[in-house]
Amino acid sequence: MSLSMAPLLMHSEHVPAEAREALRAAYEGAPEDRSERLESAARILAEQTDLECSDVLELVGLAVDEDCR
Repeated sequence: MSLSMAPLLMHSEHVPAEAREALRAAYEGAPEDRSERLESAARILAEQTDLECSDVLELVGLAVDEDCR
C-alpha cells in the first residue's frame, strides 16, 4: 500500500463533505473493510471533483488499477 493522503483529506474544507465523511468511515471502521470503504470514498471524490480517477486512487492510498466508477 502506498502513502495515503486520506487522513489529511478528511480534514480539508476543500474536499466535498460527502467525501470527507466517507474517508472518516474508512478509518473509523473495521480494518478489514478499509479498502472497500476507501474505494467508495475515491468514487465519491472523483464524481464530485474534476480530479482524474487515478489521481484520486493515489491520494487515498489505493492501487491505480482499481476503478472509481
